[in-house]
Amino acid sequence: MSGRTASVSRSTKETQISVSVDLDGKGLNEISTGVGFFDHMLNQLSRHSLIDMKIDTKGDLHIDDHHTVEDTGIAIGQAISKALGERRGICRYASIDLAMDETLTSAAIDVSGRPFLVWHVEFSAPKIGTFDTELVREFFQALAQNAGITLHVRNQYGVNNHHIAETCFKAVARALRAAIEADPRQEGAIPSTKGTLNG
Repeated sequence: MSGRTASVSRSTKETQISVSVDLDGKGLNEISTGVGFFDHMLNQLSRHSLIDMKIDTKGDLHIDDHHTVEDTGIAIGQAISKALGERRGICRYASIDLAMDETLTSAAIDVSGRPFLVWHVEFSAPKIGTFDTELVREFFQALAQNAGITLHVRNQYGVNNHHIAETCFKAVARALRAAIEADPRQEGAIPSTKGTLNG
């Protein structure tokens, strides 16, 4: 499972993005999207998944943050999928209940090659600072679709919207970390009776 790294470049009329990941890193990152709160969340994603990430996004922020957030999720997902390759030897499944102050959020992941998002998270305000809270779901939808993972996220309870968003990113990060780690009992094997995790 050595060398699980990948780089992806994505260029449209709305965004120009470059992403590099190292799935076996230490959570080091260099992140610049032009959206401060989003950078903070991506830092949490990298730090708690232990995936090293370099992310440079230039988007049409004069319109709003939507394209920047969604397209960055697409590129990160593509990079993770590329780095996973055939997904041999991974644990595949993981879940966590993650607490932060008054908030508890659960995340469950199947690194299955079949993208799906189940989202049970509600925010009590449309914005966190200047960031649209609805974009949290948009990011994870793009990530799951392009990484080829089944992802379930549920906020059990919480009051502070910043905490709710942050626990989503941290919970997904920790579950992703566990799911893509090497399973010592099935080195090199694809963890599926189908013999493939790519569709």
